[in-house]
Amino acid sequence: MSTVFKALSDPTRRKVLQLLQQGPIGAGELAEMFDVSKPTMSAHFAVLVNAGLIDAEKEGRNITYRLKLSVLEEALLAFAQTFGLQVTRPEDGHPTTTSKQETP
Repeated sequence: MSTVFKALSDPTRRKVLQLLQQGPIGAGELAEMFDVSKPTMSAHFAVLVNAGLIDAEKEGRNITYRLKLSVLEEALLAFAQTFGLQVTRPEDGHPTTTSKQETP
């Protein structure tokens, strides 16, 4: 779980996850969207892959990255539950949140 939160701690990696919500993107195309070197972006991709947040599909010399939303959902659910939020996943697969309300 800590690898997921480490991966989410960096704004560049969070932006990568946002971009991948639109669908799979090639590594080169994705790297061009940032004002950093390709080796730096490769390091960011490696952290995200290691955390299980994205998948890398290699075809020849090209790598395509794809978001793995289920891992992110699990991490966020666990995080919310540590704060006492009763978060459940209904049958449609989308999380819902209920908070404990105190009665006066």
